[in-house]
Amino acid sequence: MNAGEARAVAERWVAEHSSDIPDFAGAFLSGSTVWLPAEAELSPSSDVDVMVVLSARRTPRKPGKFRYGGALLEVTYLGWEPMPSGEEILASYHLAGALRGETVLADPTGALTALRAAAAGDYARRRWVVRRCEEAERRVTDGLAALDVSAPPYDRVTGWLFPTGVTTHVLLTAGLRNPTVRLRYLAARALLIEYGRPEAHEELLALLGCAHLTPERVAHHLGTMTRAFDAASAGPATPYPFASDVTAAARPIAVGGGHDLLARGHHREAVFWIAATYARCLKILAHGGPGAAEAFMPGFLDLTEDLGVGSAAGLRERALRVRDFLPRLRRLRDHVLAANPGIED
Repeated sequence: MNAGEARAVAERWVAEHSSDIPDFAGAFLSGSTVWLPAEAELSPSSDVDVMVVLSARRTPRKPGKFRYGGALLEVTYLGWEPMPSGEEILASYHLAGALRGETVLADPTGALTALRAAAAGDYARRRWVVRRCEEAERRVTDGLAALDVSAPPYDRVTGWLFPTGVTTHVLLTAGLRNPTVRLRYLAARALLIEYGRPEAHEELLALLGCAHLTPERVAHHLGTMTRAFDAASAGPATPYPFASDVTAAARPIAVGGGHDLLARGHHREAVFWIAATYARCLKILAHGGPGAAEAFMPGFLDLTEDLGVGSAAGLRERALRVRDFLPRLRRLRDHVLAANPGIED
């Protein structure tokens, strides 16, 4: 299935189900699909992100990932009450990228079309690109400031992992690239090579703690995560927000995507999502009752030791390294901004 066909599938799902969704106010595409030309083939390890806008402040739990019409959709609810302004969209590095193109799937009030026009018109203007880079940097600092080293291992590692990974989003945003989730380190590698800073990619991997890992070691961690994934996905559904990422439908992404990166020689770039998925599996298993996650905890702790975050002291030290890297990250951002021919004054 190509990106154009995937968009049509998503549009059909919205048309068929919008009348059943309370406070439905529109829908648009997000994620990697919107950055691809219509004829580009989707990888088996790709899903199609559909953002459903609700005219409500509170939203129900998102449907998450599921198969529909031959595509793997991921549906998320956004509670937009009131509707954001064009300036708020332009300042958001995820929303501006999603709404800059022909991504609106349904728009009963016309509000999304107006927001898309604002995003498309000023998306590449320097002041908005800088604002979006600054938003991404705040996610790094705010996330690390909230780190709770006393939390269960899977929660405390997640609390460090995602803010650390947003360092890649600062650079991808400066490059007018997709701030992708699972493939963020691979996308950052391509950007930094293109802009003549390949050594900076090694620095990002070092912050993540995986620059030294061999293909064999990453394959080992992928194997132990897979066993936890299969156990977690076989159990009953849980109220965990990302539970749909750990299901049989999502296995081609969480597990197959890791094997694909290893096969292509990008084993270190696979580590981020291996660690994120492993932590989610353990959280789901732990929800099933005391002891449910214990059989899979040693493999996770082995991974955290390899990353240097196996203890509270290690987590604090890694978080401090990321904070200390921020001035260097800003210089890299400015280098990309200055050299990027797509930036408009």
